[in-house]
Amino acid sequence: MSRSTADSASSVTLPTPKERRRLREALALSEEQVAEAMGVTKATVRSWETGRSAPRGRKREAYAKLLGSFEPDGPSSTENPAVSSASPGEAEKPAAAGKPPAAGKPAKPRPPSPVRAQAPAPPADVRPKAAAKRAAKPPKAPSPAPAPVRRADPRPQERLKPVAAEAPAPGPVRPAAPGLPATPGLTPEEAFDALYAHAAPGLVHQTYLLSGRRRLSREAVEYAFHHAWQHWPEVAVDPDPVGWVRATAYEYALSPWHRLRRAHKHPDAPPTEANRRALLTALLELPPPYRRTVLLYDGLGLDLPETAAETEASTPAAANRLLHARTVLGKRVPELAEPEALHRRLSALVTEAPTATLPAARAVRTGSERRTRTWTRAVLGVTAVLIGVTGFTAATAPTRYIPVNAPGETVNGVPVRGGPQKLRPEDVELRDRLRAEPNPGPERLVPTAE
Repeated sequence: MSRSTADSASSVTLPTPKERRRLREALALSEEQVAEAMGVTKATVRSWETGRSAPRGRKREAYAKLLGSFEPDGPSSTENPAVSSASPGEAEKPAAAGKPPAAGKPAKPRPPSPVRAQAPAPPADVRPKAAAKRAAKPPKAPSPAPAPVRRADPRPQERLKPVAAEAPAPGPVRPAAPGLPATPGLTPEEAFDALYAHAAPGLVHQTYLLSGRRRLSREAVEYAFHHAWQHWPEVAVDPDPVGWVRATAYEYALSPWHRLRRAHKHPDAPPTEANRRALLTALLELPPPYRRTVLLYDGLGLDLPETAAETEASTPAAANRLLHARTVLGKRVPELAEPEALHRRLSALVTEAPTATLPAARAVRTGSERRTRTWTRAVLGVTAVLIGVTGFTAATAPTRYIPVNAPGETVNGVPVRGGPQKLRPEDVELRDRLRAEPNPGPERLVPTAE
């Protein structure tokens, strides 16, 4: 594979991680089938759908074709330059304007490519595994480029509805950083401040509903925005920056290690209103994954694949968690036994006007930078100490082993050694004589010659 082919394969645009999961489930494909078709493991496919990693090279192009979102870049992808990879709407513009096709080459009729909101399911007579294998095969160069399929629903940020009382969420803000397109007149600091002012109050209220601790909720949101500022180039180009920060805040607020801290060992006092107190108490009795699932689905209005992707669970597991949480909440609060009633109550609870007092956005940015510098200096200091200790040990260590001769000591109480004693001089003389002279034995045994 040449370098130009590898570069073109690596430049294929993939859908967002949540959209990848949704397209796979719309095609009725499991993670095992996609992994077998792509020649990777199931864990690799799961990391692609959670955004932890992304395919590269030929696998990236094959993965885009498998999901139905592959769009070739220009006429260079095929031998016939008249066949382009533009969308159906863009392909119709030259004809509407009266422009003739390229000279010497008649325009080939393109099959209609309807715009869809969801990926179509495979035919009934084709097994999903076979369809996945055929879609994952790289295309041949002479074949014309297939008609691209564009998604009509780019999932705008306004669908998440973090807080109803606030203004609609701004689009993905892009800082003026190397490698990123800069928004005219908007610096990274201003973009971060706008995101913080829009999302922070609502996230504090949501994390309080998850943890039942007001101080911990403010700490979790502040930590999430510290983390977001440290990874601002990634957050700025994310199609859902509020969801990025929300996932970090939820993970921090639901961490079990906070139970070891005395300030967060027990939840705060419940509200005085009977309805709110019953609902919050029932929520806190749920396990953290179930609590988070029902809040995302019934409180924020996310659909099931998006909820499963944010909680890093499969869609069936998220559905089972949601059903179990609804059953438990219906038993604790009988008037919320119906899903519609629970959805209305949780939506109203989430969209309440937040009353938390938060630090300024500039203070959060400076705190994040100060924290980063502190950790960097601490790591450098520990590394320098380890290098110094290792050098001192290597300089002072002996080059060879010198055994120590212990002085002799008198030992008392040792029993006498058993066995024969030392021979005396007369015993030695007798032994030598017996060995030198043969023993004739008794006289009566010696035969006589007669």
